[in-house]
Amino acid sequence: MNKKELYQKKLQAEFDQLSAEIDKLKAKAELAQADAQLDYYNEIEKLRSMRDEAKNKLAEFNNASDDAWEDFKEGMDSALKTLGNSLKSVTSKFK
Repeated sequence: MNKKELYQKKLQAEFDQLSAEIDKLKAKAELAQADAQLDYYNEIEKLRSMRDEAKNKLAEFNNASDDAWEDFKEGMDSALKTLGNSLKSVTSKFK
């Protein structure tokens, strides 16, 4: 397995974990009081938008040639880090 393939596996695992956390947050929102649900759903929608952007970057990364994949690495790392930080922020907000 080459470096790109290993990195792809790492990115996919991170993306899957973040997506699962967003789904958990949605489940928690469904149990919240009605007024709190609106806040949850607004934040979840923002997270989903960020997740979709990261997913698009992941697709670009996966389609990059073996020579060009490192050019996408920084943007992909940044997108996942931003999503992760936002998820932590939202999760702590609703504890």
